[in-house]
Amino acid sequence: MRRVVQGAGVALDLEESGDGPPVVCLHGLSATHRYVLMGSRALERAGHRVLLYDARGHGGSSPAPSPEDYSYDALAGDLLAVLDSSAIERAVLVGASMGAHTIARFALESPERVAGLGLITPAYEPAGLEGRLESWDALADGLRDGGIDGFVDAYDLTGVADRWRETMITVMRQRLAAHAHLDAVADALRAVPRSRPFDRLDELAEVRAPTLIVGSRDDADPTHPLATARLWADAIPGARLVVEEAGRSPLAWQGGQLSRALAGLAAARPGG
Repeated sequence: MRRVVQGAGVALDLEESGDGPPVVCLHGLSATHRYVLMGSRALERAGHRVLLYDARGHGGSSPAPSPEDYSYDALAGDLLAVLDSSAIERAVLVGASMGAHTIARFALESPERVAGLGLITPAYEPAGLEGRLESWDALADGLRDGGIDGFVDAYDLTGVADRWRETMITVMRQRLAAHAHLDAVADALRAVPRSRPFDRLDELAEVRAPTLIVGSRDDADPTHPLATARLWADAIPGARLVVEEAGRSPLAWQGGQLSRALAGLAAARPGG
């Protein structure tokens, strides 16, 4: 089922399927809802109600009211709107990259709404934030001035192993082709990295929900360092970190395996 959820000044495109305890999924920056579970229906088969939505300015959702209005405060507010409009009191929240950061912000602000956390390839570290903005700005300018080709040309593949480069380029093109408003994605590429979901890593010690963190090895996905996933796992009490075997494609890219790991998290949620 597809429907529209009204956030703060935005219309969010949402897809829902299955019945049972809810799992809400949030994608990463420049992606869409298709790039969380990668099309897997394993969670529905395991007896879960699964909701996936496009973030503001992404996919079929409308642009933010202003180019700067892509902060984590706004993104967390959209998540709250999805839960409230869907009559969900508590849910397992699953997010990749920007989605993981949004969920962390939400879990710190509204822990009573969180039954469990699936944090896929988190990349945010408070230290050195300003030093990473230049690459994001280059991607924003490349997309705005040169469209999909401009984005791909601006993407730094230096740290990606040769055997993964063609896959990365293909996925980038597919992801960007799914957006209705590429200028809005360019705005988000500039604004989101300037926002902070939290100020210090030790704030994550306040998270009490069962947490699964999915890391990726750096040869395939250096923009989401495995070291950062380890930091998050160390900071969140009881968090479990899973990573693909050396030489295998990232677990975050494997929808079926990822969903099975998340089904275990959802089944273990406390309090029903």
